[in-house]
Amino acid sequence: MKLIRLALALGIFAILLPIISGSAVAQSAEGKTITGVKVENNKAISSEIILSKIKTASGEVFNQEIINEDLKRLYATDYFTDVSVDVREEAAGVIVIFLVEEKLVVEDIDFKGNVAFRSPKLKSMLKSKPNEMMNLAVLAQDVAEIRNFYSKKGYPFTEVRYEISVDKDTGKASVTIVIDEKTRVKVAGIDIVGNKAIKTNEIKKILSTKPAWLFNPGIFKDEVLQEDMDRIRLIYDDIGYLDAETTPDLQYGPDGQTLKIVINIKENKQYMVGDIIVKGNLVLPEKEILSKITMKSGKPFSNRGLRQDSSEIKQLYYERGYMNAIQDVERNFNQSTGNIDVVFNIDGKDPVYVGMVEIRGNMKTRELVVRRELRIYPGEKFNGDKIKRSKERLYNLGYFENVAFDTEPTETPDIQNLIVTVKETKTGEFSFGGGYSSVDMLVGFVEITQRNFDIMSFPTFTGGGQNLTIKAELGMVRSDFNISWTDPWIFGMPYAFGFDAYRAAHARRNDIGWAYDETRTGGDLRLGKDFTDQIRGLLTYRLENVKISNLADDAAPELSKEVGANYISSLTFDVSYDTRDNVYVASKGFIVNGSIENAGGIFLGNKDYVKGTGMIAYYHSFFKKIVLELKARGGMVGAYGKSDEVPIYERFFAGGANTIRGYKERRIGPRAGDQSIGGDSIVVVNAEATFPVYEKIIKGAVFYDLGNVWAKSSDFLVGGDYKSGAGIGIRVKTPIGPVKLDYGFPLVQNYDDEKGGEFYFSMSRGF
Repeated sequence: MKLIRLALALGIFAILLPIISGSAVAQSAEGKTITGVKVENNKAISSEIILSKIKTASGEVFNQEIINEDLKRLYATDYFTDVSVDVREEAAGVIVIFLVEEKLVVEDIDFKGNVAFRSPKLKSMLKSKPNEMMNLAVLAQDVAEIRNFYSKKGYPFTEVRYEISVDKDTGKASVTIVIDEKTRVKVAGIDIVGNKAIKTNEIKKILSTKPAWLFNPGIFKDEVLQEDMDRIRLIYDDIGYLDAETTPDLQYGPDGQTLKIVINIKENKQYMVGDIIVKGNLVLPEKEILSKITMKSGKPFSNRGLRQDSSEIKQLYYERGYMNAIQDVERNFNQSTGNIDVVFNIDGKDPVYVGMVEIRGNMKTRELVVRRELRIYPGEKFNGDKIKRSKERLYNLGYFENVAFDTEPTETPDIQNLIVTVKETKTGEFSFGGGYSSVDMLVGFVEITQRNFDIMSFPTFTGGGQNLTIKAELGMVRSDFNISWTDPWIFGMPYAFGFDAYRAAHARRNDIGWAYDETRTGGDLRLGKDFTDQIRGLLTYRLENVKISNLADDAAPELSKEVGANYISSLTFDVSYDTRDNVYVASKGFIVNGSIENAGGIFLGNKDYVKGTGMIAYYHSFFKKIVLELKARGGMVGAYGKSDEVPIYERFFAGGANTIRGYKERRIGPRAGDQSIGGDSIVVVNAEATFPVYEKIIKGAVFYDLGNVWAKSSDFLVGGDYKSGAGIGIRVKTPIGPVKLDYGFPLVQNYDDEKGGEFYFSMSRGF
């Protein structure tokens, strides 16, 4: 017993001795001059860096409080596991020595055993970095992160650990993360158990987890499976099974490479909608509010349906200008009926009026360009229809990829400022395309378009809302050059003004069914006016010189009379009615367009004719993904005055990418021998459906085209002998721009050159 007591006493003495002696030394050094400050045991961190962190310095008077503060500062750097101070006395004063024990510095991080994923990919996930102090807790987090990453990628059994090797001379450590990837697991099958209210196929249809087969690798990902469980619960919630439970049972195969998933569903009780009550300061008629509620008493209750109904009511109040309306929705379980009663408590408040209208986010586009498209103004009561139309008009400019309307309160409760926030998109487009056709042979084009041009804004020339297009089209038998400019608000007035200048040369040869050279040089002036948001009128004066030359010896007689140069002077009136939601990528609405052109007569020129055209296009969406476009075009032209017939270059032609696909360019219609000579009337009908193939990147298309060109205008009334083509297409959104590829097959084949299908290709690039 005495020996134990002696041992304890010696131990306590050994622990206290450095403290006592250090305290004694510190006390004896107090007030003496510091003749030197040193750092010992440091390897990775230089003494200069350490000394820069402390206040103790040579020439100063030794102060224990300052020493204590220095120790705290050094600990706070997180560089050291231990720091102590040694004080050595000498004749002139004392030397202060900071004794440090450094943390390891990470010299490099390597990976071992990874095959499925490259080291740079894995290294980007790490919080531990080379040349930084090692933190074992952070390193453990890094290991867990990599293990979780592998699990998400279909490697649930992957093992990850780390190894550390230390260089004793430098105090730096090399970290090796060792990975045993094991086996990637594939889903062999999915069974649904316990479902009665929803068919098994309907449940499987919404799952992102799919069994492996020819076109699907079927890699198992736990996070995707958990999302699938949420989807199942959501569709059960939609039909009143609010308490439905889903439990996945994972059954791995003997080799650990395959997995069968059994999804156990416990449907529980189905809840129905009880009474629906609307009460409070409604302001609006109760009947109108109830019309926005899709849930019905006696039908299955749905939380999502309730949210949608609540949103519709809120939107109704916003559209009527009650921006401060308050709505509280109660779901009350009725013990007697077992149903859920729904109560909408509404306080419509007072109507709200527009204060200031502030435009935000327009970095390039002038504020005036945005404001002139708005259909709601300061002082007006907020109106949802006007805000919706304003948003559509801003989108239709093609300048913005996102448009948002919001409000900000003012000091007056019934006045709120309207905030219009836009996010600009690329309005310039560099387009190019090429292909082969029976008319133009090899042909290519280059086009530069700036939809938000500003002729007065140097050097960017953007932001003014003008449209500038410069196009060159070159081929083996043609060369076209065109420049077009339009200002939709000329001199600040709501009139569109623009011009075109062009030169187009086309060599039409016998071996492709033509026998002359055609050169058109001229231009036009345009003046337009928006009468309403949907109705627009346009007046165009055109003056051009058309020259027909180099008539081939074997050309058809109908072409001989066209030889020479003639001036075309005409005035065209065009009117359109447009309700499309987006003029670039329409998904609903329609557009109707009609035009009448008078050439010659009072406008002089060498040719007299009247040409009328019409077009209607209708757009409709199915299942929010499939967009159907139905388009019909027609036209008639007739000569008068000093002209006996319409010149060939003003007649109608069909066939090709923009009319009836499946046929060669401009080869549908009257012929003289094997040479197309066009006609005085035309009808073209197109039906096309586009649908997503891969997210928003790839779309597919199917189409059917029908139409014909007739020699005389009167033949249009008789009709008959229609050509038709059908085919498929693909639309790809690439980083450099959209790509369009169609293949059409002629369904009516009366000539040898109408046998077989035709490809049509184009692509463009935004900037």
